[in-house]
This record gives sequence, structure tokens and C-alpha cells, in this order.
Amino acid sequence: MELSDSTCIIIPTYNNEKTIRSVVESVLPYSRHVIVVNDGSTDATTSILQEMQDKIMLVSYAPNKGKGFALKQAFAEAKKHNFTHAVTLDADGQHKATDLPLFAQAIADNNSALIIGSRQFDLPNMPSKNSFANRFSNFWFRVQTAHNLPDTQTGFRAYPLQRMKYKGPFNNRYEAELELLVRCAWKNIPLVPIKIDVYYPPKEERVSHFRPTMDFVRISLLNTVLCFAAILYGYPSMLIRKLL
Repeated sequence: MELSDSTCIIIPTYNNEKTIRSVVESVLPYSRHVIVVNDGSTDATTSILQEMQDKIMLVSYAPNKGKGFALKQAFAEAKKHNFTHAVTLDADGQHKATDLPLFAQAIADNNSALIIGSRQFDLPNMPSKNSFANRFSNFWFRVQTAHNLPDTQTGFRAYPLQRMKYKGPFNNRYEAELELLVRCAWKNIPLVPIKIDVYYPPKEERVSHFRPTMDFVRISLLNTVLCFAAILYGYPSMLIRKLL
């Protein structure tokens, strides 16, 4: 099942020269509408994407500003073309294009929902820090929204852009995806998890821009802010929206 013409695919990328071509080519059979955001890459990613400009919608800028900023630029580009939904996936090759039909079906069944691709955490080469970080994130998400999700850190998602009014995250960095998830929950946008496959290369081949100390501090600060915001805005907003 292909994605509908009202749905685009968004691929943010930063220094993924080894994988970006294969990732883009893998999604093209499922959609003609692919937005790639080159988030200030300094390696061969830029030249590879320039070679593929006839197949994609390319958004580029420098310097690197973070995944949250890249998503905001992608949502703005999607709005120009009146896409109602956007499927996001990472450029490092961990997400598999063969799961896109699952998203197409989930969008068709749950048109106003945020579809969340949920990884399995018992796969070969799965970094142990990923499992811990996901459990940590899941706990605080439950505190902030009263929702249970199996995977709150996945980047493989389908966003209902029109329901969200094309609003991107406030945060510009890695933790922006968690912020978007929480804010959608506060707006009573249905959250629908689906099981996805995922590939983690051996440690020596892995490309990661996650900085354990700095990013963990930022995520902790964000969770603190979101907990206060949940009391002052999130829970009252969910209640009011439910009653109306």
C-alpha cells in the first residue's frame, strides 16, 4: 500500500553520507513526495542530495541547527504543498521503508491520529543505552500526559499536520520529538502505536549525533519544564477539550 498523495515523507539529515542515498531511494517506491532537510551537513551528504534534487524536495541551510529546527522547516515546506500528513524517518538507515505500508494503513484507519512506530528492544546490536533512555522517557511521558506508550523516542512517526495546524516544536534539538508527542497528547490528538522493524548496525559502523551527557541534561530540563506545564496547562487543557 502506497502513501496517499496528501501524505509526504520527511527525512531530516546531518552528516549521513554513508546512508542518505540508500534511505532516500528506499522510500521513493512508496511516495513521490519526499522532503529531505539537510541540517547543515559538512560531509558528502550535501553533494549526494544535490545529485538527487530531481527526485526530492530539498531544504538546505547552514550551520547545523538541530533536529527540532529541521522538523520545523519540513513542516513549513509541507504546508506550502498542502500535505495533510507527514511520515518522518531517520536518515541513518535504522528505519525500514518496507514499514511504510503499515503507516499508510494506520493513517487511513486513524486519519486524525499521530501514528508512532514502536521499536522492539530485544534486537541484535540494540544499544543498551537506548532501552534505558526509552524507559526513562516513557515514565515521564506518562506523568506528563497520563498516556502509556511503548516507545516515546522513536523518530518513525506519521504526524497529522492539519490537526496540528502545522505547528513544529519550540525546541530546536534532539528532544523536540518528545515535546511534540506531549503537546499532541495535551491537544487530545489520538496516539496510535504500531510495531515497526528497526536495524542497528554493529557498534563500529554506527553513526550517532547523540551526546550522552549534554543531551541527557537537556532532556531532563525539558521533562522538568513539561511537568510544570502539565499541571498549569496540559491536564486542564485535556479536561476542557474532553468536556467540550
